[in-house]
Amino acid sequence: MQLPPKGAAAYRRIEAESRSPLELVVMLYDGALRFVGEAKQAHAQGNILARGHAISRCLAIIAELQSTLNVAQGGAIAEELDRLYTYVTTRLLDVSVKQDVAGLDEIHRLLTSVRDGWAGIANGATAPHP
Repeated sequence: MQLPPKGAAAYRRIEAESRSPLELVVMLYDGALRFVGEAKQAHAQGNILARGHAISRCLAIIAELQSTLNVAQGGAIAEELDRLYTYVTTRLLDVSVKQDVAGLDEIHRLLTSVRDGWAGIANGATAPHP
């Protein structure tokens, strides 16, 4: 059963509102990873417009993750995440400008590793959000 566009948006909003902050972080990583995959597929198909759209969506998610960092409370972990997000942003721009599709594989590996860490925290102990 496919929900109409308004119904799907409402469902996603309710799903997000019912999640813990840690689960929301995992959802953001899942979205970023989905868009990295879409960018890779679009590149393979020679669809530059779709690749650019997917990269833009991933950049928006990374920017959101980076903007919510609290370095004062998160300390070294937040600082490392900030560096990671800056690096991922640079690599995504390289993919767009330099056609460096290998960057998508690297980004996927990096984000998957961090996503899995957040998922482990969300499923287990409670930890403060950096």
